[in-house]
Amino acid sequence: MQGRLWIVFGLICVLFVVLIARLMYIQYTSGERYEKIVLSQQEYDSTIIPFQRGNITDAKGTVLATSIDVYNVILDCSVLTAKSDKIDSTIALVCTCFPEISAEDMRAKITDQPDSRYIKLAKRVSFEEKDNFETLANSEEYDDKISGIWFEKEYIRSYPYGQLAAAMIGFSTSGNLGVIGLENQYDSYLNGINGRSYGYLNDDSNMEQTVIEPENGYTLVTSIDVNIQSIVEQEILNWNNTCLDEEHSIGSQHTAVLVMNPQNGEILAMATYPFFDLNNPRDLVASGLYKQEEVDAMTEDEKLEKLNQLWQNYGVTTTYEPGSTFKPFTIAMGLETGTLHDGDTFFCDGGETVSGHFVRCTGITKGGHGEETIQKALEDSCNDALMQMSFRIGGDNFAKFQHIFGFGQKTNVDLPGEARTDSLLYDAEALNQTAINLATNAFGQNFNTTMVQLGAAYCSLINGGNLYQPHVVTAITDSAGNTVQSVDPVIEKKTISKEVSNQLKGFMLGVVEEGTGKSAKIEGYDIGGKTGTAEKLPRGTGDYLVSFISYAPQDNPQVMIYTIVDTANVEDQEHCQGPKEITRNIYSQILPYLGVEKKAVEPTE
Repeated sequence: MQGRLWIVFGLICVLFVVLIARLMYIQYTSGERYEKIVLSQQEYDSTIIPFQRGNITDAKGTVLATSIDVYNVILDCSVLTAKSDKIDSTIALVCTCFPEISAEDMRAKITDQPDSRYIKLAKRVSFEEKDNFETLANSEEYDDKISGIWFEKEYIRSYPYGQLAAAMIGFSTSGNLGVIGLENQYDSYLNGINGRSYGYLNDDSNMEQTVIEPENGYTLVTSIDVNIQSIVEQEILNWNNTCLDEEHSIGSQHTAVLVMNPQNGEILAMATYPFFDLNNPRDLVASGLYKQEEVDAMTEDEKLEKLNQLWQNYGVTTTYEPGSTFKPFTIAMGLETGTLHDGDTFFCDGGETVSGHFVRCTGITKGGHGEETIQKALEDSCNDALMQMSFRIGGDNFAKFQHIFGFGQKTNVDLPGEARTDSLLYDAEALNQTAINLATNAFGQNFNTTMVQLGAAYCSLINGGNLYQPHVVTAITDSAGNTVQSVDPVIEKKTISKEVSNQLKGFMLGVVEEGTGKSAKIEGYDIGGKTGTAEKLPRGTGDYLVSFISYAPQDNPQVMIYTIVDTANVEDQEHCQGPKEITRNIYSQILPYLGVEKKAVEPTE
């Protein structure tokens, strides 16, 4: 008997060994397949947890662009139909809290798709609406009567200041894709990585869940000053509103202002008129450019073309002839190369005959300005004197210093769409071969630049000769406020000596005190600058681009303002005072704001 028991026990042990061996074999050869079969019979839940796109702030932390949370209302028919006694009460509460959802539509979806786990009933409801639903669902009236409804979180972009700095900030699509401006330039920094919640119901109906948290995008800290930007845009709007009439809904084709700190290349403000609202960037009617009936008559391609024009950042993407705002650079070339000296004089008789063409000195009487010093030539904006200076400087020096000042090169400003101007300049050979090219270039015609290019170069004229790379972003931080990357000022090159810089500032102070920029003068402040007038192509149409570039205060410039009015709706565009008026009004507000003190006024006897 005992022997038989041992035999039975041995057989059982052998069977166990065989069974274990078989299980191990199955696990090794087919374990993954069986695991999928088992898991497929369990109820799963997989939800994306969206990241929050990073903010864009001004220099003082004011939020210019942010992402706010909204919710999609999701219907899980399989859960709701499993508890049919809750269908009516669930439909009633959903339709009460979200009027855009109809009871008939809900019932049709439940009937047609009873096994569906995901049906989007409403998009982007607010947190307040969601919270109200959840509060009612947990109230005594609806206690344990609601089923199959959950909320999917997502974010939408919001711009608290609407049109402020619109072309510079830019906007993004619902897919977190930056379209223009900083939103586009720093898209990879602003975007994060989605998280995900994984879970399933086990045999005991308990939820087994794993959560991978999202990684939010970085925040851009910019050099933009909301107060300065607001002042700039308001003054642009004020002036353009004075030019409106029954035939014109806008005051100019474009008005643009660039405000920079000349000591480090930071852009404090950049504005382009006409404006648009970042919260509704595709509204052509709101821009003032078109009437509703005009928009309705457009094809989709035509609308897109008009929108792309509206979204352009004029200061970065548009090229133009700078006109007389280039004259300080010509003088700087001569002083730096020693071909011009402070005591030199020139005689203006109304123009110069160059390469068989008579190039007149604009804006004067037939007799010309007469004898001109370098400073007086700049104050009077004398084309004749500047042409004579260019012949002394020569084509080689002229081309060399255009390159030194950065003309014909991208500034690499951290904004998208910067225009190329390398093909829009004459090289040394062309300047030497044809004297008229050199003569007209000397006063800013027959070559093109951009606002940011000329503005950055001008800052080097007034800061002692340092050409800074213009930039908007000063730091990148994470969602906890920790600095991920600092953006320090970059000096690209040395353009002129400090001595020449001081000479030029003395000349340009005279332009505002006694010359063509006199109407921009503000009592108590020393402001230097240069006016500009460029006849647009084709010549003779009466269309002009007028401008004024300036700085303050004289001794240690803290701010540079460059203002352009392109094709103003005024009778005499050539003598349009818009740039000087806009600039003066901006200075009168931002200089006190920046803490620039007025100089003491000496009492008169």
